Amino acid sequence: MGNTSKMITLLGKMRKQMNGAVADAMFYYGANYGLNYGVSLPTVREIAQQEECDHSLAQYLFKQQVRELKLAALHIADPAELTPTTAMEWAAGINNSELAEEAAFALLHRAPALKEIIPQWMASNNEFAAYAAMMAAARCKSLSAEELSLITKVVEHYLTSRPIAQGAVAMLASAYLNDELKDCVKEVLASLAPSPATEYISEEMSWRMEF
Repeated sequence: MGNTSKMITLLGKMRKQMNGAVADAMFYYGANYGLNYGVSLPTVREIAQQEECDHSLAQYLFKQQVRELKLAALHIADPAELTPTTAMEWAAGINNSELAEEAAFALLHRAPALKEIIPQWMASNNEFAAYAAMMAAARCKSLSAEELSLITKVVEHYLTSRPIAQGAVAMLASAYLNDELKDCVKEVLASLAPSPATEYISEEMSWRMEF
């Protein structure tokens, strides 16, 4: 069965779970897709995880302008196939927070090349690709001071971005759990220039650092 046939079969499973009200709500909040069946994220994950790992199919699905297929692709893809070069192809298709968060959760943080991808994506002009990299970095058990230092430039580039601010908080909060990185976290916070993003980061980190 070719990729097109597999896609049609997968899409049929998704359509059975469609929810117009959810799709309308997502559109209202800015999660725009070419086509959105409003299938809940847990259901999309469940359906996708029934499929075998197939990187070629995943790449094909991710190019489709259908929300459920893009999300499913992130679970069907093979993390081992993700390299700094091929990762940029995925980054180009990440255009909202939902895709960014799912990419971090389902694909990026499992990629052997994650350490090479993090700085590449964080330096991207794609706000949501940068956000995805930050969320994946936050899940990384070996987060480094060098990676934390990248936060300053990203926040300076996206002074009013709430997703970037949330990604920064995720990274800093994760790092603060490591005694060896606590001073680095404080240095990053001190380096941030005044901005709406910095204000959010400072407020969120202030109470986290009290405990």
